[in-house]
Amino acid sequence: MTRPQSEQAPENQPTGARPDAAHPAAQYPSVGRVPGRPQVQKPELDPKVRNSAFLKAARGEKADYTPVWFMRQAGRYMPEYRALRAGKSMLDCIRTPDLAAEITLQPVGAFPLDAAILFNDILTPLPTMGLSLDFVGGVGPVIHNPITTTKDVDMLGVPATAETMPYTAESIRLLVPELNSRGIPLIGFVGAPFTLASYAIEGKGSRNYEKTKRFMYAEPAAWERLMGKFEALLADYLTEQVKAGASAVQIFDSWVGALSIYDYQTFVKPATGRLIERVKALGVPVIYFGTGATHLMPDMASLGSDVMGADWRTPLDKAWGLVQRGQSIQGNLDPLLLQAPWRELKHQTDRILAEANGRPGHIFNVGHGLLPETPMDAVMRVTEYVHERTQKA
Repeated sequence: MTRPQSEQAPENQPTGARPDAAHPAAQYPSVGRVPGRPQVQKPELDPKVRNSAFLKAARGEKADYTPVWFMRQAGRYMPEYRALRAGKSMLDCIRTPDLAAEITLQPVGAFPLDAAILFNDILTPLPTMGLSLDFVGGVGPVIHNPITTTKDVDMLGVPATAETMPYTAESIRLLVPELNSRGIPLIGFVGAPFTLASYAIEGKGSRNYEKTKRFMYAEPAAWERLMGKFEALLADYLTEQVKAGASAVQIFDSWVGALSIYDYQTFVKPATGRLIERVKALGVPVIYFGTGATHLMPDMASLGSDVMGADWRTPLDKAWGLVQRGQSIQGNLDPLLLQAPWRELKHQTDRILAEANGRPGHIFNVGHGLLPETPMDAVMRVTEYVHERTQKA
């Protein structure tokens, strides 16, 4: 299929770096973009971490075995997590470095996982911009002053994250020595611009993202400014995480699967492409992941992340065929299978490993986050099984 004009970028320009030239949004520059590549002084990577199975796979290199980690691996399925969280809000734990570090370490202490992911939330930056965020029991995250007008977009701040979220870097600095001693990399993360914009406009979780799409279609200039603000804030936030010691980062585009290919190319791909370009300049592997987004994977992969995440809906070998040559792939066990009998969990784990076919660059993960009902023994069993099954002689 012939790509639209927005895909035919000049040489040395990231694919999809501009909106469709015929579209109204093309008239408006991104707001908040800082030209040039960031210069980052980051800690020297511990040799055990650099040579870990996870980072080798993320770089597309052969590892001694297929590395395993799980999205939401620190969470409500662990009794020690529930005990630590008792009486404390999500934001309180995130903003208290000792607590965030302890929660991050819980799963890597309980299971032989190959990477830790910082205990945080993709919505943590929103209050720093002027949005009132709360985590409501039985509902989830709620924005009490969602974006409804173009003026609301212009009122959003883009503060320096070192000043507004210093606790994130401090949590990482607490974690790195402990993880280095075990040879375990730390993954930092953010939500992608589209996903954060959707939360900011919808005000909470949504089924069809109607408010987001109406705003995107009706106010393309304001939408472009909004995406530019998120691009700038998230690039700065990931820079601070890498400077503190994160050895890989993941960008979660949790809601992007709700878009058509055209809408992704026109309204989302430009700012996300610039974000990935800026983060890759930090010198650590970048993982890009969306759910329900198989139809978007060729466009998402063209943005140049080192690793593409695949959800559970598409066979891994088919998903691998949709990404760029040399890209690694992460996935893609249905998280509900961890609640299935071992015979079924083992069978489908074998299926995924067969689809990977021993290719370098496979990181075993679930195709979305672990669920609160996940049995801990299933996490242990599947992690050990993947290691044993893929161990190189």
